[in-house]
Amino acid sequence: MRKSNEVSLKDALKLMVSNMRIKPGLYQHRIEEIWKKKMGTTIAQNTSEIKVRGKKLFLTINSAPLKQELSYSKPKIIEMINAHLGEEYLEDVVIR
Repeated sequence: MRKSNEVSLKDALKLMVSNMRIKPGLYQHRIEEIWKKKMGTTIAQNTSEIKVRGKKLFLTINSAPLKQELSYSKPKIIEMINAHLGEEYLEDVVIR
């Protein structure tokens, strides 16, 4: 039986990350990895910069047709990344 002041290791780590304000840095790295794995080599090679500021994902894409294609897929991109992060973190995608 658990005492009321005991927490799981998972919950303790989440609390530590949020209290130390390192979540944006951790998510920056995780989102870069998710982007490379899930979007494929062609899109990853045409992506020159991935930045997370606040709850927005900023993507710098080198190909104009790819920019256009990805701009139609913003909701899917947000949904896919949030699903892999395990929470509703991203709210918007800005493609430059």
